[in-house]
Amino acid sequence: MQTLRDRSCVYPIYRATKAVCTPDEDDDKEWLQYWMMGGLLFMISTWVGDSIEIGSIDTKWFGGLLFLFFWMYFPLTCGALLIYEKITAPLLGPHLKPLQRKMNNIITYIYQTLANAVHLWLLWIIFMFLPAGLKRFVSIAIGTVYPFVCSVTAAASDEIEDDTYWLTYWAVYGCLFLIMDLSESFLGRVPGFYTLVIFTTVYLMLPMFRGADKVFRKILVPLAGLQELLILRDSLLIKKQMLKDLDPERAKLVRKSIAKLFDDDDRDNDPAVLKKQFVNSWNFLKVPNITMPNISFGDLTKGEKQPTETTNLV
Repeated sequence: MQTLRDRSCVYPIYRATKAVCTPDEDDDKEWLQYWMMGGLLFMISTWVGDSIEIGSIDTKWFGGLLFLFFWMYFPLTCGALLIYEKITAPLLGPHLKPLQRKMNNIITYIYQTLANAVHLWLLWIIFMFLPAGLKRFVSIAIGTVYPFVCSVTAAASDEIEDDTYWLTYWAVYGCLFLIMDLSESFLGRVPGFYTLVIFTTVYLMLPMFRGADKVFRKILVPLAGLQELLILRDSLLIKKQMLKDLDPERAKLVRKSIAKLFDDDDRDNDPAVLKKQFVNSWNFLKVPNITMPNISFGDLTKGEKQPTETTNLV
């Protein structure tokens, strides 16, 4: 079981973090597909693992899972990409998109009713009386089912932003799954342990909180030593946004201004110096020339009496 956790989570977490940080966007879909299948396998393995009691069957089951995880992310087999091309894009994507919209509406309704403490209290009491194995299953299901549906829809679309968002979530959720798996042997019986896991999962998952992005940038990226790579990725996104929002000439001027701002001496960290650099960079931008139509003064005053005297201003 420990080997399964290491092979299915630790290395893919690093690769997913690196994929989000790299300017190359193709690897986002590849590792998003891995985590879609990995999330479902986490949930299935939890249910099956609690049901299996015979040692030989248990060994074969987790050995098969280990082989499947390895097949999905090993570069020579690249099973995750094969699943995406044969199943996710042509089959799952078109059918799960309507389901995602319904789930979004349900989640929005639940979020709006969270202010009702009676409902929260009742749900929490029911959850607390569930067996530990069922609590674990519910916790993992909350963190995998809805993200799986959204990830399939994201992977089947051409936009890369939603791929990056859900890949970021899966990388952070993989860390949460590892923490839960390692600590539940001595904390699992503590009241509220799985409730805390569920609340943390919801915080990481929902776009209204963007918790996964915050944890990803503040913890995962520094631990992986990929801060500079993420800055390059962010700069690429800024450039794409400029080209999308501005005409080519204005976008070119903005890029030159930004390059001039960053080309200054890095030792100038004084706020006044930075402010001056920003002002100079802003002044570098040219104001578009406004061409007035060729209209004579007489046309503007058509119908009015023209002045006959010339007034000298002293």
